[in-house]
Amino acid sequence: MSNFFDLILIFLLSFVLIKATDILIVNFTSLSQKTRLRKFALTGLILGLATSLPELFVGLSAAFEKESILSLGNIMGANIANLSLVVGGAALLGGTVIVRGDFLRRDIFYAFLAAASPMLLLSDRVLSRLDGLILLIFYVFYQVIVFNEHSFRLREREIKKPQRLLRIFNLRSKTTRKEIAWIFLGIVLLLFAADALVKIAVKLAVTFNLPLLLVGLLIVAVGTTLPELVFEIQALRSRQSSMFLGNLLGSIVANGTLIIGLVALISPFRIQNLESYLLSMMSFLLIFAIFYLFIRTKHRLERWEGSLLLLIYLIFIFVVFQGF
Repeated sequence: MSNFFDLILIFLLSFVLIKATDILIVNFTSLSQKTRLRKFALTGLILGLATSLPELFVGLSAAFEKESILSLGNIMGANIANLSLVVGGAALLGGTVIVRGDFLRRDIFYAFLAAASPMLLLSDRVLSRLDGLILLIFYVFYQVIVFNEHSFRLREREIKKPQRLLRIFNLRSKTTRKEIAWIFLGIVLLLFAADALVKIAVKLAVTFNLPLLLVGLLIVAVGTTLPELVFEIQALRSRQSSMFLGNLLGSIVANGTLIIGLVALISPFRIQNLESYLLSMMSFLLIFAIFYLFIRTKHRLERWEGSLLLLIYLIFIFVVFQGF
């Protein structure tokens, strides 16, 4: 019976993660709009990172609990879910995804390299502190590229008068103080929910003799990717395909470099369950290839293609459970 309540608690804590992330996204967006960032840069850096905050806080909690392998499973499961469950669900419920500009040639390629970099560094089955530092450098490098390609500029009069930049985040503004207060509340909720989620996940893994990698890959990952799903559906319904892709790629990059890099810096780890890891790695590569093929052929992702991606995700879950 206690295990049943633990599963219910996981769903409740996932809901808290969603609400806390929603609070952060709304207030981050309000503050970020004052910096005049373009849509892709905004969503790739700010919102892409914001919707990955559940993975970040779960990863940090797991690292401090010396259970970093749970974070690796969460990150790999989240990136797989992003490209199948999230993209497929958003396309099915939100409508067709239109791909414009240079996404195909550069941004998607860069995102793939960033997401695949932990897999390359784990070729020796160990993710060391040096590997973590390399991943953090990759993350900074990616953001520099994004901002060079999708540059943002403040108005010329603000550049000539640097003191006006202070107006962007004027702490005397009542609305700005309220936004900052909500951001702190969201962070507190994320910390609480992530810490509790890690403890319950570890308990379930011990009770059912499940590898932590598998728990993170299937159970925790679904809960932490729900914010992305909600955001992507809203972006498509608002006909904001650039925000859809910006958030998707930004989340994948943040997961594969920044978050797992920080986890490795805090608590390096070794792969124990090699079969589950290899299966998830091959699944990610296959799903990314299918996603890329879909959007490259017609520069769009249709509803039926989204349905197929959802089906592929269900097959992935079935195969992982069967393998275990």
